[in-house]
Amino acid sequence: MRIFVTGASGWIGSAVVPELIEAGHEVVGLARSDASARRVEATGATVLRGDVDDPDGLAKGAADSEGVIHLAFQHEVAFGGDFAAAAAADRRAVEAMGAALADSGRPLVLASGTLGLSPGRMATEEDGLVPNAEVRAIPAGLRMATALLALSLRATGVRSSVLRLPPTVHGDGDHGFMATLVGIARQRGVAGYVGDGTNRWPAVHRSDAARLARLAVEAAPAGSVLHAVGDEGVPFREIAQAMGRHLGFPTASVAPADAVEHFAFLGHLVALDSPATAAITRELLAWEPTGPSLLEDLEQDHYYRQV
Repeated sequence: MRIFVTGASGWIGSAVVPELIEAGHEVVGLARSDASARRVEATGATVLRGDVDDPDGLAKGAADSEGVIHLAFQHEVAFGGDFAAAAAADRRAVEAMGAALADSGRPLVLASGTLGLSPGRMATEEDGLVPNAEVRAIPAGLRMATALLALSLRATGVRSSVLRLPPTVHGDGDHGFMATLVGIARQRGVAGYVGDGTNRWPAVHRSDAARLARLAVEAAPAGSVLHAVGDEGVPFREIAQAMGRHLGFPTASVAPADAVEHFAFLGHLVALDSPATAAITRELLAWEPTGPSLLEDLEQDHYYRQV
C-alpha cells in the first residue's frame, strides 16, 4: 500500500514509518520544515511538504494514497494554552482527508487519546462513543469529538478507525510527559505525585504503538476503536518512586491544591485516575505488546541523561 502519514517525523511517526516500510508498504510522510523533511527522508519515506493547517494539501496527500495514518496534532499550540485552536485544526484536517477518501473503501486511521475517557474506572474501546457532559467540559473532549467524526466516515465509504494512545508512549528518546516529569523533579529536588499517588495512568512502548498503527491501516474494520495500551494503569506514586530512585531525590506527595504550581501545565493531568484496557483491540487484531513496561523503561538510564 502507498500510505500517507502525517506527523511522520514526530516521536510516534518516526517509529510508524519504518514499521510500515519493513512490512513492504510505500510511505509518504508530511513534513512542515526542512529539518522534518530530512528526518522523514532518513527513514526511507517520500516527503510531502505541508502542515495540518493546509486542508487542500492534506486532501491531495490522502487522495494520492491507498490509506492514511493521521498522527499530527499541534501539541505546541495545545500546551501553549490554546487547546481549542489545535483541536479545530485537527478537525479540519480530518474533514479534508475524509472527503478525499470518500467512496473509496480506503483506510483512515486517526490518533486520539485515552486520558479522561472514564475517570476513576477502567476505560474500554466502547467508552467515549457518546461523550457525556463531563467529557465535553474538558479540553480533551474536543479531540474526542473529532474521533467521533472520523468514525462516522465509515458511512461515506471510508474504512476509518480511531487509534487511542495513552498519555505516555515511552521509550529511548521520549521527550514527552515522562521526560518532562523528570525535568520537574530535577528542578524541584523531589519526585512528586498528587495526593496518595494511587491514581493510574496507562502506557505503551513506542514500538508497540507503531505496530498497532500498521495493523490498523492494514486490517482494522470500518468504525473500529483501538487502544494502544500495554500497561493498563501504573500508579503515579510508583512512577515518582522510580524517578526519585534514579535521580537520588526523595519522593513526596503534593497537595491537590498545589499541583499546578508544582507540575506547571501538567498539574491538571498528573492527578487523573484514567486506566484503560486493550482487551478488545488485542482480540480484534491479534496485537500483543512486547516492549518493556513503563516501570521497566524508567529503570533504564535514557530518561535521566542530561544533554
